[in-house]
Amino acid sequence: MTADTKNRAIHSLRFIRGDELQIPTYKVLKQDGTPYKGAKLPDLDKHTALRIYKAMVRTRVLDERMLAAQRQGRLSFYMQSTGEEATTVGFAAALDDEDMIMAQYREQGALVYRGFTLEEFMNQLFSNERDYGKGRQMPIHYGSSKLHYMTISSPLATQIPQATGYAYGQKLAGDGKCTVTVFGEGAASEGDFHAALNMASVLKVPVIFLCRNNGYAISTPSNEQFAADGIAPRALGYGMHTIRVDGNDILAVYAATVEARRIAVEENEPVLIEAMSYRLAAHSSSDDPSGYRSKKEEENWASKDPLSRMKQWLLLQEWWSEDEDKQLYDIDRRDVLATLKECEKHPIPKLEEMITDVYDVPPPLLKEQLEQLKEHIRKYPEAYPKTAGRLDNE
Repeated sequence: MTADTKNRAIHSLRFIRGDELQIPTYKVLKQDGTPYKGAKLPDLDKHTALRIYKAMVRTRVLDERMLAAQRQGRLSFYMQSTGEEATTVGFAAALDDEDMIMAQYREQGALVYRGFTLEEFMNQLFSNERDYGKGRQMPIHYGSSKLHYMTISSPLATQIPQATGYAYGQKLAGDGKCTVTVFGEGAASEGDFHAALNMASVLKVPVIFLCRNNGYAISTPSNEQFAADGIAPRALGYGMHTIRVDGNDILAVYAATVEARRIAVEENEPVLIEAMSYRLAAHSSSDDPSGYRSKKEEENWASKDPLSRMKQWLLLQEWWSEDEDKQLYDIDRRDVLATLKECEKHPIPKLEEMITDVYDVPPPLLKEQLEQLKEHIRKYPEAYPKTAGRLDNE
């Protein structure tokens, strides 16, 4: 804001209404894979396009199989990203591989795109001894330092101010990298969201705030969460760049993120992207969406499936075929199932690892509590069959 803007005056009484500002939605691809008239396609080569599509398919297959595993009692909890893959994979494809991602809990597509293996997914989901978190997190709380993907935290919005702080460090380092933090529109109701946006604008840091507006905060629809025109206008109140995109349009998400990253890195300016999508699956494996939305609504959004839209575009480019598509799904389903069967056999982490990684040397109090826990498990071995068995082999 310039001094002239601050000092500008009017002499007739007039309030500005919130509904006067309506932000349009940026779209590139129609559902049949053809571009809208006048839409400029992003510079996306065949190799990257196929990498994106394959990551979207693998994410869909992983979600399908792991929800089935949860229903079979092989897994305690799971969260799908079905219907939101264009957003979760598209933004990651537009980044530098060393840009930091601070996600919420539905961005497994970004990890797939960056190369997180099926083994790495399964080890975390089963909390086995190969899990990077050593079994101390519930399923879907992934993290990978080598892939610059911050470990997920359950409480909503905690990653948003952390992203601003991390991006401030990147600005000071001058390494030409940025941070992207992803969250749902429900998380944007948390105070952390507003603190993060204000701090990012004041300090001018290279951070991208990506809101996945999928219509529901668990069972609460958007129209019961806020009265304004979504999340995008909020960024204007903090003096930052903002855009709303069709979150089911992979080319729109990709193009918007490419430009957002340029603004963040080259101009040291924060950017907010609101991706309009829909959560076709339940909020989690513990949720039943039939209690708060209709089948007709779900069917309407299912017809806007982001995987189908990108597939049609690839077919039109003659970069893909129906036979290749069928083969890809078959291979991914086989690989996911085989990896699941293998990784669920790995033993759980050692009990001692519960108190490592916080202090250089665990203090006496933690050691005492660990011994009390061991004594408790020995007393009730039937309640802790896996752990008790490992205690016997200490």
